[in-house]
Amino acid sequence: MYIPPHFHETDKAEIAAILTEAPLACLVVHTSQGLLANHIPLLAAPDCSLIGHAALANDLHRMVPDGHPVLAIFRAEDAYISPNTYPSKAEHHRHVPTWNYQAVHIHGTITFQHDTHAKRAAVGLLTRLHERRVNGGAAWKMADAPADYMETMLQNIVAFRIAVTAVLAKSKLGQNRTPGDLQGAVDGLNAQGRTGIAAKMARSLPPQG
Repeated sequence: MYIPPHFHETDKAEIAAILTEAPLACLVVHTSQGLLANHIPLLAAPDCSLIGHAALANDLHRMVPDGHPVLAIFRAEDAYISPNTYPSKAEHHRHVPTWNYQAVHIHGTITFQHDTHAKRAAVGLLTRLHERRVNGGAAWKMADAPADYMETMLQNIVAFRIAVTAVLAKSKLGQNRTPGDLQGAVDGLNAQGRTGIAAKMARSLPPQG
């Protein structure tokens, strides 16, 4: 991933926040048949590995041997930025459109896990996290489903872990703009209801005196 120095994201907390905000990763791997991409929700484990699971019918675990390199791509909210939002456009017109976004590329090696314990752990960790966010105290639990049904569902998946070898992160959020033009872009996005990425961009504005 091309990362100009002013867009290089090195804040570990911000990188973790991106993975939390956008857990559906694009998992890319090179196989004997060419590049293979799957969209799979991943969870960062305490040991810094990534946890996930895929359908048993998915050929991923048949085409890729344990220890094979993979790339997991996470992308947070993005937005088109029009030159019309920059106040300085009226002065010199030296602006072109751009796209602001945050992305994290995690390189690692994958290991598949077919045992029931690993599969239960993967499903349990992922669902507990996301169910609590969505439903709070009424979160769905694996124990809510009939035991025989849950066992069948687990038989139809394969769990995996990715041992992380490198992390590259990019936050292209208008840090290279003048405060006036950055504020104009933020105001433009807020007017569109794009308040999430607007708030992230606004963090680069100087404090109001």
